Amino acid sequence: MQDHNNEEKKDEYEKICFLCKRPESKAGKMVDMGGGICVCANCMQNAIDSMKNSGLSYQDMMNMSMPAQVVLTGEGDEKQDPKDSEKNENKDSGIPNISMINLSDLLGGMGFQRQQVKKKKSKDKEAKKEFDIKAIPAPHKIKAKLDEYVVGQEHAKKVISVAVYNHYKRIGTADADDIEIEKSNMLMLGPTGCGKTYLVKTLARLLDVPLAIADATSLTEAGYIGDDIESVISRLLAAADNDVDRAEQGIVFIDEIDKIAKKRNANQRDVSGEAVQQGMLKLLEGSEVEVPVGAASKNAMVPMATVNTKNILFICGGAFPGLEDIVKERLNKQAAIGFFSDLKDKYDEDPNILQRVTVEDLRTFGMIPEFIGRLPIIFSLQALTKEMLVRILREPRNAIIKQYQKLLALDEVELTMDDGALEAIAQKALEKKTGARALRAIIEEFMLDIMYEIPKDENIGSVKITREYIEHTGGPVITLRSVVPQIESKQ
Repeated sequence: MQDHNNEEKKDEYEKICFLCKRPESKAGKMVDMGGGICVCANCMQNAIDSMKNSGLSYQDMMNMSMPAQVVLTGEGDEKQDPKDSEKNENKDSGIPNISMINLSDLLGGMGFQRQQVKKKKSKDKEAKKEFDIKAIPAPHKIKAKLDEYVVGQEHAKKVISVAVYNHYKRIGTADADDIEIEKSNMLMLGPTGCGKTYLVKTLARLLDVPLAIADATSLTEAGYIGDDIESVISRLLAAADNDVDRAEQGIVFIDEIDKIAKKRNANQRDVSGEAVQQGMLKLLEGSEVEVPVGAASKNAMVPMATVNTKNILFICGGAFPGLEDIVKERLNKQAAIGFFSDLKDKYDEDPNILQRVTVEDLRTFGMIPEFIGRLPIIFSLQALTKEMLVRILREPRNAIIKQYQKLLALDEVELTMDDGALEAIAQKALEKKTGARALRAIIEEFMLDIMYEIPKDENIGSVKITREYIEHTGGPVITLRSVVPQIESKQ
């Protein structure tokens, strides 16, 4: 039974040529050399031709005697036939001292691990497999799941929910009639720490679809210094367990997309700016791309797979620092004097200035028109307010306060925070201007002494964090297990 399952697993993956690293779907029928090593017919013919060019005839190659016949087994053991050994001793060897080696043992000693490529399913099997449109999660259900983890950002959650819902329907109704539904790639704007990456990461946990999160900061033209552009698709292929069919129906989120903007200095070669945008055009539009399987860069030891990006949904996100000044400059170009003039500092205190962004502002920032045109849905996230930061501390399923309550619960200590302490933490986070990321830094600071001192005393039953402790004017309220009244500790 176990052997039968192993054979089914082998049938599920393609054979890969040991020399050229091409899968069976590209190289053709393979020649099994034993030990799990296969060679395509082209490489085998090239090897024979090279031996002929060295002066050996086919008859010489057939008459080459060997000290002993080497039999390759599955475990890599070598067995010698004694009869063949006697015959070989009596014959004149054309090329003496030639013996076969077990390549599987050699590769095992080198620590080489062969990558596997799943076979593409036939169209007949896909036709039999019907897609149930009723099983597609509705946009309001996707948004309800996101509400459990992400606070606020109602418009952004609505846009992403509808986009994913249409992506599922597009996959389910592919080739159903003459009308072809095009995909709508998205561009997500927002200040740092407002929840762009966290929103997509939460979506990845909730959906049963391959989703890859890549970073645009390491992308360069053709892998000039860092990763090449195709590495984005190779991450999606890895998320789909090297299944090309599943990867072609996945979602890719490219973070820090503003880092590939066109550089102001045109004297140097822009290998990580405009060149990357131009290289990504074919991915966003839809084309067949050859990507390495199980690696971020192409090399001779990694097999290649062809992925069609026509049905892959791309979501790009970035903070776009400096874009606010471009938007303000455009808005202030209205009447500078007269009855309809605006004050120049009218938009200086607007935290949601990015919601007024236009395509022209993005072009001024450094994004080329061809790239923006392939991202038809452009929306921005709101800047976090004090009330939203308080809700982030308290409401989400994995809120920061709940994480520390769980840590102290392991020491059988109850942790509570009053409303004044939460407001003080939110106010300090606003002053740092790093969004929700500032919350953990502030909490780590005042929780350090508490997490250090509590394990010393087993009599501590509960700890209450107050506003005075956050503002360094008082201490936390500590309640002992054996004492009913509260005892206030002094800093």
